[in-house]
Amino acid sequence: MVKILDRLLLFLYSLVIGALSVVMFLVTMGWLKPALFLVEGDWLRYSFIAGSVVIFLISLRFFYISVRREKASLHSIDQRNDFGDIKISVETVENLVLKSASRIRGVKDLKTKIEVTEAGIVITIRLIVDGESSIPGMTEEVQRQVHGYVQEITGIPVSNVSVYIANIVQTQVFKSRVE
Repeated sequence: MVKILDRLLLFLYSLVIGALSVVMFLVTMGWLKPALFLVEGDWLRYSFIAGSVVIFLISLRFFYISVRREKASLHSIDQRNDFGDIKISVETVENLVLKSASRIRGVKDLKTKIEVTEAGIVITIRLIVDGESSIPGMTEEVQRQVHGYVQEITGIPVSNVSVYIANIVQTQVFKSRVE
């Protein structure tokens, strides 16, 4: 509701400002002569012309923003079976990746990125690990676990699982101070 109201206000604002900039341009060019507004001097006249053109262009941009259709913000992966269509959101796949990867011992924090290609889903996982487990073994286990889990749950082929180890968890060691 708020978004619709904002777009309506932006639409009205852009129309009013655009109309005012056209009137200002016509007056400074001398094509419209109101009794209340007189522009003396060339430099002042040119600055008013430039200002009205800039304001008009800005109001055109606002007008375009207020009337354009928004692209769908939620992307989905579409499949078809004998009974109809199946749409699974990319957010669902991201949550499945987070769920399966967080079960693995040594993984402390993770973020994921999903790309949909013709060959299947490409999953990129950014991990922060505890630093106590073997990193090659853990990353292989993450890849295997995520690949199998996502493919089994969604039925969508997973073409690639990339793992990026961003850091290890920093443990804070406090030394006692003896006086």
